[in-house]
Amino acid sequence: MRKRAAVLCGAAVVVAGSVAAVPADASAPSSAQAAPAAELTWQNCGTTNYPTLQCASLQVPLDHQNPYGRQITLALSRVKHTAKKSQGPLLVNPGGPGGSGLTLAGFVAASLPKAVAARYDVIGFDPRGVGRSKPALDCEPGHFNPVRPDTVPSTPALEKANLERAGSFAAACGRKYAGLLPYINTVQAAQDMDAIRAATGYRRTSYFGYSYGTYLGAVYAKLFPQRVKRLVLDSIVDPAGVWYDDNLGQDYAFNDRHRALMSWIAQHDSTYKLGTDPERIEAKWYAMRRALAKKPAGGKVGASELEDTFIPGGYYDGYWPYLAEAFAAYVNDRNTDPLVEAYERFGAVDASGDNGYSIYTSVQCRDASWPRGWDQWRKDNWRVYDRAPFMAWNNAWYNAPCAFWPTDSLRPVDVANGKLPPVLLFQATNDAATPYLGGLTVHRLLAGSSFVVEQGGGNHGITLSGNACLDKYLAHYLSDGTVPRSGREIDAVCPKLPDPEPLAAKGASSPTRGSTLHGMVGFRG
Repeated sequence: MRKRAAVLCGAAVVVAGSVAAVPADASAPSSAQAAPAAELTWQNCGTTNYPTLQCASLQVPLDHQNPYGRQITLALSRVKHTAKKSQGPLLVNPGGPGGSGLTLAGFVAASLPKAVAARYDVIGFDPRGVGRSKPALDCEPGHFNPVRPDTVPSTPALEKANLERAGSFAAACGRKYAGLLPYINTVQAAQDMDAIRAATGYRRTSYFGYSYGTYLGAVYAKLFPQRVKRLVLDSIVDPAGVWYDDNLGQDYAFNDRHRALMSWIAQHDSTYKLGTDPERIEAKWYAMRRALAKKPAGGKVGASELEDTFIPGGYYDGYWPYLAEAFAAYVNDRNTDPLVEAYERFGAVDASGDNGYSIYTSVQCRDASWPRGWDQWRKDNWRVYDRAPFMAWNNAWYNAPCAFWPTDSLRPVDVANGKLPPVLLFQATNDAATPYLGGLTVHRLLAGSSFVVEQGGGNHGITLSGNACLDKYLAHYLSDGTVPRSGREIDAVCPKLPDPEPLAAKGASSPTRGSTLHGMVGFRG
């Protein structure tokens, strides 16, 4: 299931205002008087995997331009530094938008070298509206319950059904959260981060973000460059395409990753017995899709749910063996059980997923303008579908509430920045969720940044995921600020990790760091 990691935070709430309120257009700090910063009260909330985790809550203004107005509550987590001398806070974010960062603090602290982690207060947080933060949004519970209409609008009736679902979701958000939606956006979330920094008592903070968290970090750095100590961005959003064009670009990249999965299955024909020709295997996958559109597996995996199940394979190849087994069982044995199990593991949306999607749409629809006329969506997505059918329409409908969103839109933030200390960027060349060009673009926009590339890698979220070469650069940077320099556009190259092995070859195994991380980073951003 699309789960977002979270832990119970029962600490007392403290009230804080951000040090500087920033207007919605993010052009400059506002002259609005800020509320005084407050100290955090931390309480133990350790888990089996992360026993030293602590939790706190912090009240921040709903609107940072009105710091004494309505307050909302952020849920925070921390692994406290143990070294005598601290480097200060290291805020971490898993992306989304809509991802919970509470457990990520424990993961990052446990995955970094002990000597590095010991010098930081690693702080996770549920962004406004997410998870344990209050209020938490859930616009339309069960929006993704199976079986949904086929995503490919091959008939007017299918297009109408999908449009009605998208419009209904947007309207539900507007009815339930009219007073909140104008303030659920990246700029306000970045200001929340500075409120967290202020509450820690440190003048500067470090930040480590994955996926959408890279855009959040870049926006924070634009608004508060003087507050940045170290900045790590992994799997980088292209700020030039926020958000409509970025989503169209994803479709081509995910199609390529889906074909990479087909090629991997062909290489393991002795296990899956689906053939050795990737194109013919892909044809069998689309035949499976057509069959499921007529008769959903287990009454719950139709064509749309099949896409939901396989899209995570575009984020992380560690899922490939499970997806391949489900595919082979359906095609070779007409056994639907593994496919239903894979859907429940990777594709089904639980209550936290409903919350995450509510924030995903609220942020993306508010952050930037989207076409309001469906003719533009129809033209663009059929054009993409002709070349990259795997995720084109699934992704279109995922974002379609933005065509009906009940708030107006802001202008995307120009993240170009020449006022920062060295920034460390990580990007895989074949990343589907945040294609390579985004990393290159941000490298050019952040003066003095260092660009580390995983050559041939296709996973999304690549540090602390088992690649020792990448993690070496991360550890050096967080330790003393050192970044690689080559004098060329790419500052360092690391080889990708080996492809996964079929489950039968690998046997029973414990969860890897990669699978743990990708369970937190989640899907769709």
